[in-house]
Amino acid sequence: MSTTDHIVKDLSLADWGRKEIKIAEHEMPALMAIRKEYAATQPLKGARVTGSLHMTIQTAVLVETLQALGAEVRWASCNIFSTQDHAAAALAAVGTPVFAYKGETLEDYWDYTHRIFEFGSAETKGEGPNMILDDGGDATLLMHLGQKAEKDLSVLANPGSEEERILFAAIRKKVAEDATWYTRKSAEIIGVTEETTTGVHRLKEMSAKGTLLFRAINVNDSVTKSKFDNLYGCRESLVDGIKRATDVMVAGKIAVVAGYGDVGKGSAQALRALSAQVWVTEIDPICALQAAMEGYRVVTMEYAQDKADIFVTTTGNKNVIRHEHMLAMKNNAIVSNIGHFDNE
Repeated sequence: MSTTDHIVKDLSLADWGRKEIKIAEHEMPALMAIRKEYAATQPLKGARVTGSLHMTIQTAVLVETLQALGAEVRWASCNIFSTQDHAAAALAAVGTPVFAYKGETLEDYWDYTHRIFEFGSAETKGEGPNMILDDGGDATLLMHLGQKAEKDLSVLANPGSEEERILFAAIRKKVAEDATWYTRKSAEIIGVTEETTTGVHRLKEMSAKGTLLFRAINVNDSVTKSKFDNLYGCRESLVDGIKRATDVMVAGKIAVVAGYGDVGKGSAQALRALSAQVWVTEIDPICALQAAMEGYRVVTMEYAQDKADIFVTTTGNKNVIRHEHMLAMKNNAIVSNIGHFDNE
């Protein structure tokens, strides 16, 4: 770990990370074309971007594209398990303030999410960002909840989960140290971009209640995101993640995909490509009919719970697989989530 303006697992991984970044640049021609076309004019000069997004090799290409166009960037991961440590090291080695390592504690996660708002000294112009690049809405949530807590600490009185307990404690600590930190760090934020279905739902809820403090751009519903990353990206990453974690053979196993939206569609295709028997659970009748027309068996979780070998939740909802389902599962059944949060 480093105590300078970055926190990463191991800086000696930087060379490895840089080699993979070079490969990724070849695989990401749109971003590279943007660099080539706009780097000379520096259209993002003056932008201070707080980034909360999976700290992977591909994210490193995005970060360095923002920098090439003139932006100042501070970065953390939006998930405690998704960081590729060699990617974080490669960015840190060239001076990018990045705070991420694979397997972070929740205490570290919220500490790092605070750190990415620290662009300058207190009470100075530009001490905070003027844009948030968010994935899941945690950075946006922090600014909103922090400002509420500055006015009334009772909003932190009743955490509903272990993560909320840790988040609320982090906010209470920050308010005790600096009573206007959240207000000042938010003062120049023009807006937020949000990349996930879950995060967009959060933003829409705040907008409907009239509590959204700044503009928001729904990146998730751009067709080049929701119709490509959600479908094709998840199709690539699901079985890769399962095999890295378990090293099991998928062929011949019964795999249940909970939800048949774009993420569920890609997940089902990937599992079928490895010759699993794929079942789908779905509450939306149209999506269920789509699954049936694609040849998948549509069942309920109650039916599948004691029969399937692999379970994948893709809904973005909660309580999709509950404790009673797990009690009925086979020994060594694999339960996995490819939705944004792990409370499905």
